[in-house]
Amino acid sequence: MKTLKLITGIALMSIFSLTSCQSEVDDVQGENPNTANSSMATNLKRVSMYDGSSDDAIDGSSCSSIKFPYVAKVNGVEIYFVSQLNFEQAISIFGEFNNDEDTVEIQFPVTIKMSDYTEVTVTSQSQYNAIVENCEDTEDDGKDAISTLNIHFPITILTYDSSLQETDSVVITSEQQLYTYMSNMSSTEYFSVKYPVTVTLTDGTTEEVNSDTEFKSTVNAALEIESKMEVAAENKEKLETVLVNGTFKVNSFINAGVDSASNYVGYTIDFANDWKIKSMNTLTTFATGTYSVTSDTNVYLEFVFTGSTNFNLFNNKWKVSSFTTSTITLQSTTNSAMTLVLKQI
Repeated sequence: MKTLKLITGIALMSIFSLTSCQSEVDDVQGENPNTANSSMATNLKRVSMYDGSSDDAIDGSSCSSIKFPYVAKVNGVEIYFVSQLNFEQAISIFGEFNNDEDTVEIQFPVTIKMSDYTEVTVTSQSQYNAIVENCEDTEDDGKDAISTLNIHFPITILTYDSSLQETDSVVITSEQQLYTYMSNMSSTEYFSVKYPVTVTLTDGTTEEVNSDTEFKSTVNAALEIESKMEVAAENKEKLETVLVNGTFKVNSFINAGVDSASNYVGYTIDFANDWKIKSMNTLTTFATGTYSVTSDTNVYLEFVFTGSTNFNLFNNKWKVSSFTTSTITLQSTTNSAMTLVLKQI
């Protein structure tokens, strides 16, 4: 997303002057200087914005987070939030049933930490709603934080004047410092990043970045991961509904090329909305257990059956390869040769 923007005065500079400046940049491992309005500057700001996604289940806004301590009612249960450990309590309440309407009632006033690291005191639901709506607009405009890419600090920013002469270098040691520095840069200033820079993506990939072009590629990769995670989260909810609304049978269970579906003829699998699961043969319960649905860039379905040797073989974390309202195709996350297909009766 890097673009080289040269103002008219720079465009008219002599070839010698440009060559001299470029040589100087190369000597310090930088690239052609970027402006404060360049896409490189925008990417650096988005990567270094405050990530408010840790409490999204509570506040519904990835652009900000509520500072501890505060009080909120989660599905009618009052929780005093003093640390992130309370999020687990809230998520547990949310997860009691997978087809109910979850609610959160925040008790105002609360202090909100915004994406630019400033703090705002919010005293009403209407004021808070405006913050959430502004976040949604920011996301729609592609100006929100990129939380799936982390820069390894420290990094060095090289600065230049309007003649593209190097003026200084600044060592950046944190995301907040980087965001503040890029946000305060004036239109008459120019900068470049001193490479190499190491970055890590949410999927665990660590890369050494050696140019603005490579940085652009890592940003694109991070945005692709975010997109996949959003789609997977939506599919997770859809799958939960499909599971609860249907009764299934084993259509195929293949391990190392052998289909053992015949072992499950006549048995049904029923998913309850309280994460319980059972298998029945006519009117007799043959196996019971629990199940869970999770997601990252994919959707996963996990079984914990008890009471049956055959159904215990399903006790695995399965990647959901595909699903419709009638068929769910699963692949083992530990053995790619093992697949399970459930078909709605």
